[in-house]
Amino acid sequence: IEELVEIQRVAVRDGRALAWAGGAPPAPTETPARERNPRDYTPKHLADKILQSKSALEGERKQVTVLFADVKGSLELAEQVDPEEWHRILDRFFQILADGVHRFEGTVNQYTGDGIMALFGAPIAHEDHAQRACYAALHLRDELRRYADELRRTKALSFSVRIGLNSGEVIVGKIGDDLRMDYTAQGHTVGLAQRMEQLAPPESTYLTDQTARLVEGFFRLRDLGEFDLKGAGQPVRAFELEDVGALRTRLEVSRARGFSKFVGRDREMASLESALAQAGEGRGQVVGVVGEAGVGKSRLCLEFVERCRARGIAVYEAHCPAHGKAVPFLPLLELLRAYFGIAERDTAAEARRKIAGTLLLLDEGMRELLPLVFDFMGVPDPEHP
Repeated sequence: IEELVEIQRVAVRDGRALAWAGGAPPAPTETPARERNPRDYTPKHLADKILQSKSALEGERKQVTVLFADVKGSLELAEQVDPEEWHRILDRFFQILADGVHRFEGTVNQYTGDGIMALFGAPIAHEDHAQRACYAALHLRDELRRYADELRRTKALSFSVRIGLNSGEVIVGKIGDDLRMDYTAQGHTVGLAQRMEQLAPPESTYLTDQTARLVEGFFRLRDLGEFDLKGAGQPVRAFELEDVGALRTRLEVSRARGFSKFVGRDREMASLESALAQAGEGRGQVVGVVGEAGVGKSRLCLEFVERCRARGIAVYEAHCPAHGKAVPFLPLLELLRAYFGIAERDTAAEARRKIAGTLLLLDEGMRELLPLVFDFMGVPDPEHP
């Protein structure tokens, strides 16, 4: 009776005629990520921002960075496992890709069978679209390496992904309420991104000189020279995206290229020096620097920080980049990583050692709090999984 009642519910819900021959109803199957409506897999805050964008709804030309990612040798890999298992492997792969793109406010434009095409800078406009795409590519590289390691252990599959980037103009068509987008390329913008992806070896990201110029200083790039690519009228210079660079802001990039002399901020600098003196006397200070855009707030802070460092004062910096809004406590996490001396390339074991060494030097009684600190900072701890 219970089975009949449940099947009746299924039939009524689906609006179909009921014909019961016994047995329980089939378990509902989840629609694969690549087949779902874009609104189903786009985070709500991002979907709302897209639908509130006038340019997204009306369509226009935009400067964007295009990202292509696909599985290397997917046909050969598919032959090594059961079709249903391969379907599940790809579905999780697509979910990792979509999550990584959305993390930096990019949008998945289309699924390509064994990969995706994503855009940064449209339908949501971002001046730093090239930086966001590079951050996303590095994030995906790390996440997909972990997934590949898992598949290597559990399925004996050599699963690897390659990524390509290019920046330029695209014509953005209207976007519907379901977030389905219509983009057509202006020139070779999209085509060159796909060529970069096809050129890249497994677990690598290649980008064109158009993208490289936009992110110079913010990321570590390796110049690969020029390549003759199909569809390109002249050789294309390519670069490999290796890692995040030492510079974080446009001001730091400008400093690396050479600043003009710092003048005309004696009164403001005196206020900062006064706050520093009070902090040195044990009265902690919080100072806000406020002013119109372009008046030199960042330069003032940079010059003051350099003066502090010249006196041997420890300085720890944290930033609030626009693409970091989706990461909880990002500025605090940056501050703690700087305090503990954790570098981007440190392993989890190295990070734990640095955190423990610093905290226990301050107070041995903090040992029992270490698992909480590891968890807060996103550092895996095998003793407390």
